[in-house]
Amino acid sequence: MDALYTAVATATHGRDGRAYASDGKLDVQLAPPVELGGDGQGTNPEQLFAAGYAACFASALALVGRQAKVDVSDAAVTGEVGIGKQGEGFGLAVTLRVELPETVDGETGRKLVEQAHQVCPYSNATRGNIPVDLVIE
Repeated sequence: MDALYTAVATATHGRDGRAYASDGKLDVQLAPPVELGGDGQGTNPEQLFAAGYAACFASALALVGRQAKVDVSDAAVTGEVGIGKQGEGFGLAVTLRVELPETVDGETGRKLVEQAHQVCPYSNATRGNIPVDLVIE
C-alpha cells in the first residue's frame, strides 16, 4: 500500500497519560473509565477508537451512497467499543449503529451499509480480528 496520508500520534504513561498528534490538532488527557478502576477524568483509547471508526465508516457510507446515487448525507454512525477479558489478555468488540435518512428504503440501506463495511479502512483492519456488529436503526 502506498499511504496517501500518515497520522502520527504519541501516547505517554499509557491509560493514565496524554495522547497528542504531531501536528498539534489532537491533545487529550487519558484516564481509565470508572468501570475499569480509573477516575474517568480523561478520555480513553476505546472512546478514541469508537470515534475514529464511526467517522471512517460514515465517510465510507457517503462514498458508496454517492456511487449508488443515493443521498445518505444525513446519516449518522455511532461507534460502540467494548473491552473485556479474552483468554489471558483483553479483547475488543465493536457495534456500529447506523441511522439512515428516512428517504432510504430498508433494502437499499442494508446494501449500502454492507458495501461501506467492505471499503472502510477500519472495517478492513478489524475484519477477522474482532467482532463487528452492524445495526441499522
